[in-house]
Amino acid sequence: MTAILYENEENFEYDIRGLLMAFYPGEPITVGTEEGCDRSLRFLYEPDGISVTLSAGGKETAKRVRVDYADRKAAKSALKRLLYAILAQDTGKELPWGTLTGIRPVKIPMAMLEDGKEEEEIRRFMQEEYYVSPEKTELSIRIAEREREILRSIDYDRGYSLYVGIPFCPTTCLYCSFTSYPLEKWADQVDRYLDALFREIEYTAETFRDRKLNAVYIGGGTPTTLTSKQAERLLAKLKSSFSLEDLKEWTVEAGRPDSITEEKLEVLRCFPVDRISINPQTMKQETLDLIGRRHTVEQTEEAFRLARRLGFDNINMDLILGLPGELPADVERTMQALLKLGPDNLTVHSLALKRASRLNQLWDQYAGMPMENTWEMMDLTARYASRMGMEPYYLYRQKNMAGNFENVGYAAEGKAGIYNILIMEEKQTIVACGAGSVSKRVYADGRIERCDNVKDVALYIEKIDEMIERKRRLFTDF
Repeated sequence: MTAILYENEENFEYDIRGLLMAFYPGEPITVGTEEGCDRSLRFLYEPDGISVTLSAGGKETAKRVRVDYADRKAAKSALKRLLYAILAQDTGKELPWGTLTGIRPVKIPMAMLEDGKEEEEIRRFMQEEYYVSPEKTELSIRIAEREREILRSIDYDRGYSLYVGIPFCPTTCLYCSFTSYPLEKWADQVDRYLDALFREIEYTAETFRDRKLNAVYIGGGTPTTLTSKQAERLLAKLKSSFSLEDLKEWTVEAGRPDSITEEKLEVLRCFPVDRISINPQTMKQETLDLIGRRHTVEQTEEAFRLARRLGFDNINMDLILGLPGELPADVERTMQALLKLGPDNLTVHSLALKRASRLNQLWDQYAGMPMENTWEMMDLTARYASRMGMEPYYLYRQKNMAGNFENVGYAAEGKAGIYNILIMEEKQTIVACGAGSVSKRVYADGRIERCDNVKDVALYIEKIDEMIERKRRLFTDF
C-alpha cells in the first residue's frame, strides 16, 4: 500500500494517483496517513518549486524541481517527470507511455500535425516532454495520420453523431464496470425503458433536425439482449426520426455471442446497419467461464459465420489482454482462431482494474493469478492484425490498465469505425441517449461541455423529463 502525504497543500492529486497506479497496478493508495503502508510519498509545494520524498524499505529518496505555478500545465508536467524518475528508480521499470496518464494520447500528435509540425519534431516532443517510448511514439503518430485521413469527410461544425445506450446484458462480466443490468432481473422493464428512450430520441431528432447526422452507435450493455421485436422497434424509431442522408456509419454492438440469433441479425439487415461487433474477449474456454461470459468458443464462431452468411461485411471483434490466468500462448491461440474467422475490425483492450468491477471487489480471489499485459502480447496481436490485412486506426487508454499499455483498434481498408475515432478525438458533438450515457458538445474553439444521464434504469425511466431538460440546457443555442 502506498501513502500520499501533502505537507502544506493538495495539488495535482489526479495526476499523482495516475502515475502511482501505473507503477503499482492494483495496489491501494491512501491519502494523509502512513498506517499500514509499505511506502509513502511526501509532497512539499514551495513558492518556486516542488519537493518529493519517497520513503520505502527504510530508505528515503528526495528530489526537487523548480516550477512556475503561473503556467499550471508546465508545472504539472515538471512534477510528473520528477515523480516518474523517483518511481522508475524504486520499481526498476519504465512505462511505455511515460508520464502520460490521460486516456487520449493521440490528441498530442494529432494537434501537432494539424499545426504543421514535422514528424521528427513530434517524436522529440513526445519523448522529451512525456518520456513516451519510441514504439508508442511511432504508434501514436501513425494512428493520428490515419485518423486525419478517415475524418476528412466529417462535418465538425454542422454535423453530429448519436449514441444510443441499451444497458442490459445476459450477465455481468467479472471485469465490467459499465452501466449494465442482468436481463433476467430486468426483462419486465425493457419495454418501459424503450418508451423513455424514445422520448429522448424524439427530443434529439427535433433539436438536431437542421444538422447532419454522421454516425449512429448503439452500445451498452449488450443491445442484442433486446428481443427481435424490441430491436426492430428501436431501429424503426431511429430510422423514422432522423434524416440518414449524411449517415456514414451505423454500428450495433451485437457483443455477446450468447445474445445473437439469426432472427435478430435479420432484423439488423432490414435497416442501414453496416457495422456490428461480435466480441469473444478471449477464445480460451476456461477464461470465458472464469470471467462469467457464459458462452462457448464455438458459439462465438457460429455467431460470426452466421453474420457473414447473412451479408455483414464489417464485423468487429473485441479482445482483452491481461485476463486472469492468461499467458502469451493463450493470446496466440486466440489470435490463430480469429485469423481463421477473418474479422474486418479488431479492438484489442488491456484489462483495466475498475473500482466498481467484481474483479476489484474480489481481488484476493484472483491476486495469485497472472493478470498483466506484456509487450509480447501486444506485439502478438499487432502482428496477427497485420496478417489479417488490418492497420491501427484509433487508440485510447484507461486508468490502471494491465501493463500500462493501451486499447488499439485495427481495421481493414475502408472498415475503420468512424464513431470510435470521434468519441476519442472529441472533434464533433456527440448526443447520447439512454441510461448512463454522456453527451459532449464540442464548440468551434475546441471547448467541450458535457451532460450525463443517470445510470440507474428505474431512475432514468422516472426522471426522463429531467434527462431531456439537461440536454435542452446544453444545446440551447446549438
